[in-house]
Amino acid sequence: MRQHTVIDSPYGPLTLVAEDGVLCGLYMTDQCHRPAEETFGERDETPFGETIDQLTAYFGGELKEFTLELRLNGTPFQRTVWDQLRRIPYGETRSYGELADALGNPNASRAVGLANGKNPIGIIVPCHRVIGASGSLTGYGGGLERKQRLLDFERGEGLF
Repeated sequence: MRQHTVIDSPYGPLTLVAEDGVLCGLYMTDQCHRPAEETFGERDETPFGETIDQLTAYFGGELKEFTLELRLNGTPFQRTVWDQLRRIPYGETRSYGELADALGNPNASRAVGLANGKNPIGIIVPCHRVIGASGSLTGYGGGLERKQRLLDFERGEGLF
């Protein structure tokens, strides 16, 4: 059974989606690869108390690592990439190539990029911490401006 709620954030509304009480989606307004609203289930904030608390602490500058149970629905390769994303420390970045190397397949940077773009739980699974090999900002489902703001925030260059 799926449920969802919408919360305010420094990015505007965030839609949280749970499957059987476990967070499986966090989507921004106008996000690429955002599923259709009808797939989110009933609106009910019951399963989201801890998620909301941790997001509030994160945006308040008090939380650097999320400790939520997640249900990452994707292919085995996508889930492996998303697991690597969760290993990128707060305030740091990695390139697509570095992630491919960490997976043991240095030629997979494009596939890593595609999996990164399909991340269903933005912010908490920090796909915003992935940049181009040259250090440039590249692709972000929530938009490059949001990506830059998140990176600046995590580097201590401004609170939301």
